[in-house]
Amino acid sequence: MSEKIYCIAGFKPKPGKEEAVFKALQALEPNAHREDACIHYTVTRQIDNPFAQGTSYPIVFHEIWASREEFEAHCQRKEIQDFFAQQVEAPDGDIEDANVCVYTDEPWNFDAPKV
Repeated sequence: MSEKIYCIAGFKPKPGKEEAVFKALQALEPNAHREDACIHYTVTRQIDNPFAQGTSYPIVFHEIWASREEFEAHCQRKEIQDFFAQQVEAPDGDIEDANVCVYTDEPWNFDAPKV
């Protein structure tokens, strides 16, 4: 059975704050990469492309964690808590809105072998 957790965290910067938000999110990457359970942790920004014209928040984190518990432990780190408090929740933060979702790659009713 796969225990991996996939997280997509989208961020909508306040007008004129796109570059500042991207840089602030990039600053979170090095310490997250130091966590043993971190499989993938990369912040990206939306670009124009005629073959992909969907709508989304313009800045998105793509994360893969070894397990739900380890993802939740990551979310409790002071650096992550401080980022959300200062940038998302505070009225003077640079982020207008955030949308954080987690996913699994395991299908419903998967009959994983017991080992």
